[in-house]
Amino acid sequence: FRSTLGVTVSHMTVGNEEYGSWETDNHTLKNNGATYAAAVAGTSGYYQLIKAASPNTLVGVDVEPNYAPWDQDVLSGAPYDFVEYHYYSETPGSESDTFITQQAAQQLTTNINTIRSELTKWGKPGTPIYVGEIGGPYGNPGKQSWSITQGLYAGQVLGEMMNDGVSRLTWWIGFGNCNGQAGNDSSSLYGWQDFGAYNVFSDGPSDNTCPGAGPLGTLSPTARAFQLFSNVAVDGENALTATVTGDKTDVRAYAATHSGGTALVLFNLNSTTNQLVTVTLSGQSASTSVTVET
Repeated sequence: FRSTLGVTVSHMTVGNEEYGSWETDNHTLKNNGATYAAAVAGTSGYYQLIKAASPNTLVGVDVEPNYAPWDQDVLSGAPYDFVEYHYYSETPGSESDTFITQQAAQQLTTNINTIRSELTKWGKPGTPIYVGEIGGPYGNPGKQSWSITQGLYAGQVLGEMMNDGVSRLTWWIGFGNCNGQAGNDSSSLYGWQDFGAYNVFSDGPSDNTCPGAGPLGTLSPTARAFQLFSNVAVDGENALTATVTGDKTDVRAYAATHSGGTALVLFNLNSTTNQLVTVTLSGQSASTSVTVET
């Protein structure tokens, strides 16, 4: 729990997606929430063992509201400081640009709200919810993974999580795991790419499976969304309610206070049409000094 550098691990989750049959489980009842909770609880359970070794480490448990009764058994039977949720919005081979740009990020908010209501039901309201893994399809990514469609999804995810009060979210993965041409490169999906990858930074010429990703460290559209949002979700600032008047299907808005002013992010989900909209921000007035970043 403590490295040779004297650094304490801040967060540790017990297991990884233990609710899923794809994870190895040697118990008689496999991938069972009650069994998992029992392993975390008690004087010899993982929670107490981790705390004994590193008192300042926060201990989390896996949650998945779509695998009932997993959450009920875990949240009612295990001790925890936070819960970890993983979200992959699509099934490999069934990717949809319409879904990932217009619905997927909002579905994540729906799931977060479900987990929040579960925590309240089991007497732990206010428990931090961390999105430990997130991506597009859960496997075999195709060209959408390096197209602007996923970048638009990633940007909206960051806006939704800012509004939802989720302080920790980790995209899977930074480098590595290029999928080459094995994924869905259908002409029904937007983009010129003939490869797919989990990563958001190019592995460079050493990776022969994704030569189109560019030199080492090249940012994908997903990484660009994080880069853009670093100017919006800033420590010490507050999220604002942004209301769009006009085309609410194609235009999404997120906002926060920013150094005495306002940071506003707009996403146009229409690939061919400019959109004229009015955005109203809670408690803010119009400014005559505007800096635009695209």
